[in-house]
Amino acid sequence: MSDSLKIKLTIANRVYPLTIAPEQEASLRASAKKIESTIQQLEKNYAVRDKQDVLAMCALQYAAQTEMNKEKQSSENDPDNQKLKELIDMIDVHMAEYNVL
Repeated sequence: MSDSLKIKLTIANRVYPLTIAPEQEASLRASAKKIESTIQQLEKNYAVRDKQDVLAMCALQYAAQTEMNKEKQSSENDPDNQKLKELIDMIDVHMAEYNVL
């Protein structure tokens, strides 16, 4: 990495030094902050024995969110929805031609 940036992120009381591209910094810091927030919420709401349990639950939550987003995207891309989008676009074009919008 020619324009690499060295940062340190703290997650679950551990420091992780990373070498990243500068454009990744904001998203990585926001992600670490979100993980820390989730850890605090889980520790507050559940009896947790150690950080590994909390981190596993965080990973499960984020993986489940990713899967739900994939399902949502795939349902948006199904043929029926695609056809509806095409029809709506056609209506919009015709309405614009007649200055109805």
